[in-house]
Amino acid sequence: MNSLNSTLYLNTTFVRPPFFIITGLDNMPHAKYYYVFLCFVFVVSVLGNSFVMFIIYTERSFHTPKYMAIFNLIIADLGESTAFIPNVIAMFLFDSQYISFDACLANMYFVPLFACLQSLTLTVLAYDRLVAICLPLRYHTIITMQAMVVMLTVVWAYDSVLMILMVTFITRLSFCKSIVVESYFCEHRPIYKLACNDNFINHVISRVHAALLLYLPFILTVLSYVFIVGALSKIASWEGRFKAIKTCSAHLMLVALYYLPIMGTQIAQITSTLQPNGRIINFSIANSITPMMNPIIYVLNTEEIKEFSKKLFKRKKNNCNRIKQSK
Repeated sequence: MNSLNSTLYLNTTFVRPPFFIITGLDNMPHAKYYYVFLCFVFVVSVLGNSFVMFIIYTERSFHTPKYMAIFNLIIADLGESTAFIPNVIAMFLFDSQYISFDACLANMYFVPLFACLQSLTLTVLAYDRLVAICLPLRYHTIITMQAMVVMLTVVWAYDSVLMILMVTFITRLSFCKSIVVESYFCEHRPIYKLACNDNFINHVISRVHAALLLYLPFILTVLSYVFIVGALSKIASWEGRFKAIKTCSAHLMLVALYYLPIMGTQIAQITSTLQPNGRIINFSIANSITPMMNPIIYVLNTEEIKEFSKKLFKRKKNNCNRIKQSK
């Protein structure tokens, strides 16, 4: 009877707020300059990623498994930028930190979905580089278009299911403590900590997500490069080693750009007393800078894309000159 009464009590006191208040960037000094910076980053991210996407889509020589994975990475970059930056800028422009409960759940789903899709796609690209260097003669039989489609489909399904699970368990929480979210978007951890009923399973899901979507891909990527280094040590000539390393340079830079800010912030949280504002700024910069820099790195460090870009701009320039001469 007591258990029945307690169940009825929980049901009658279940609170689902109509909105949350995002306060993550409110206390940051000179915040308006940061919002201008985010606006610039968003424009560059959209233009840069759209340009690389256009190149891969239009040029038939880029219709390969490797560039299919890069195309998927670009989708993740565009998705993360679009899910994160416009909402933050809108809060600043309209001076409103309010976000409806349903919009908050959507924000909680899409921002980490695309952020984690980047780490998983980087792992797929690490596997591509592993096969290319360690098994060069079997590369085209192992890394086929069909195999890449299967890998990317598994990545999307794996990421999506884990995110749906996370958001679903948020809906069982009752928010009667506070509706103020101390983050720069509807982040999972600050949200479930506001609940006044048992949130232990949400805490477990948060840890599992970090392990499966951040640490596991990072470990697999590192292991791939351990085997790559082993294969490089067997190459006799320095010229051969340099050529092999060069094919990995763009990917290594993307991995460093993605993981270093996240790992650095988490280590700082464990080893020292990192201020909440410091954590928020570090993670928000990581979420915005990475999608902007990825296309720049690929254009500058991938010889095929660089050459195609030069030809494209040269063609455009010649066309403009012809138009001017005809006038």
